Amino acid sequence: MGPTLAGWLQAVALVGALALCYRPLGDHIAHLLTSAKHLRAERGLYKLVGVDADADQRWPVYLRSVLAFSALSVLFLYGLIRLQTHLLLSLGVPGMEAHQAWNTAISFTTNTNWQSYGGESAMGHLVQMAGLAVQNFVSAAVGIAVVAALIRGFTRNRTDRVGNFWVDLTRIVLRLLLPVSIVFALVLAASGVVQNFHGFEQVTTLSGGSQQVPGGPVASQEVIKLLGTNGGGFYNANSAHPFENPTGFTNLLEVFLLLVIAFALPRTFGKMVGDHRQGYAIVAVMGLFWVASAALVTFFEHQHSGSALQAAGAAMEGKEQRFGIAASSLFAASTTLTSTGAVNSFHDSFTPLGGGLTVFDMMLGEIAPGGTGSGLYGMLILAIVAVFVAGLMVGRTPEYLGKKLGGREMKFASLYILTTPAVVLIGAGTAIALPGERAGMLNDGAHGFSEVLYAFTSAANNNGSAFAGITVNTTWYDTALGLAMVCGRFLPMVFVLALAGSLARQRPVPASAGTLPTHRPLFVGLLSGVVLIVVGLTYFPALALGPIAEGLH
Repeated sequence: MGPTLAGWLQAVALVGALALCYRPLGDHIAHLLTSAKHLRAERGLYKLVGVDADADQRWPVYLRSVLAFSALSVLFLYGLIRLQTHLLLSLGVPGMEAHQAWNTAISFTTNTNWQSYGGESAMGHLVQMAGLAVQNFVSAAVGIAVVAALIRGFTRNRTDRVGNFWVDLTRIVLRLLLPVSIVFALVLAASGVVQNFHGFEQVTTLSGGSQQVPGGPVASQEVIKLLGTNGGGFYNANSAHPFENPTGFTNLLEVFLLLVIAFALPRTFGKMVGDHRQGYAIVAVMGLFWVASAALVTFFEHQHSGSALQAAGAAMEGKEQRFGIAASSLFAASTTLTSTGAVNSFHDSFTPLGGGLTVFDMMLGEIAPGGTGSGLYGMLILAIVAVFVAGLMVGRTPEYLGKKLGGREMKFASLYILTTPAVVLIGAGTAIALPGERAGMLNDGAHGFSEVLYAFTSAANNNGSAFAGITVNTTWYDTALGLAMVCGRFLPMVFVLALAGSLARQRPVPASAGTLPTHRPLFVGLLSGVVLIVVGLTYFPALALGPIAEGLH
């Protein structure tokens, strides 16, 4: 079987698996977000922390709960990382420096998992399990909780309540993320992914040399790293490491895991608003962008111009021989279109246009299908903009799912759209303008600029993957990228929850002959166009200075 055919078969198998999970998983998430019943374990947790599980919150209270929980998570993880040398299962690894510990704590709390360190050499087993893996669960749950509040804004009328954050968080972890993670951790362990508490062991490399490599509870962390669109690797090589991703089967399974919840959430949206066609329209737009990106990255990576690449038969630099171009490209497109950031190849070694497309995928706002929760609420914000544009074109007040979109709602949507690009462009521009930080670039010209642009795009969009090529473990970069992660994660949530509250207070507007149908192919095309135009107008100058200039050189 040729590599091209193998790539197509992998893509078809992946689409089939995602389609099979769309309805049952989406319905399950909708049920756990709307059920009035609490499990016994949940009631015990609510009593322990003093939460009234039957009392819904106004959007400012919901927001304060999100921010307070995240702030406490940062402090706990920061302390754990700094003190790890005194903890059990530390493997003798010392605590991190303050600036790197700050960056790492922020990174995992914001669902970014940006790593300015080598996982196997900087983290002991206890910190990996009790710190990083725990944040992988709860940061993913926070994203789903926020989109649940936004959906309630569409479904509720004349109220100022959008749900209870503590109930949403608990149910998402206990009823969704934890059960699925247990099942697939067993699958990965049975497929060769490491799961033990061993320290550093001597292994023999393919070239006959020896190397010290630690074991660890890898399979259990690998699942939630992908399922929760987190992305931080137990090992520095991430999913290119054979202990994390040993075979072609596990590689395809890992791509499936990082996509499955985000692609199922539109079904949850359709079920909660009472119209499954709305979910189909949203997932159609997500699917179109995902298929287009995977196909284009694969195409660009097969364009092996130059004598060295022609002799090799492909652009294989930075790619695993076990996976090849097709599986590497599929993984790259999927991980950058979600907020996962896990990698099975080195994006810095991609062709200029192939690597540039991974940057563009993140610049889309990671909405195709995006992160757990964050992808759907990003797409719904863009759907609101699309409906508003259509309303202006026909000269009537726009409405979406029975809610009018006035000046207040559009201000929140506009602020949401402008926040992340501002963080990316200001951060990248500052880094390029400072001589000391510019000196940390290992490449010059367009490619060097692309590396810096990628770093801030990844941080602000809470992706976590890297082009590499710059020295980021410095006080300035750890601080600046940490701030980018905080702003890119929580400022958009402010506007999403404010929008949810504004929509929930409205009285529903009955559909009329002039109402724009938002479940038909026309709307799918309109929404796709809005996504491309918004991103193109915002980021095109930066892309032209980096990946496009390098690709046309």
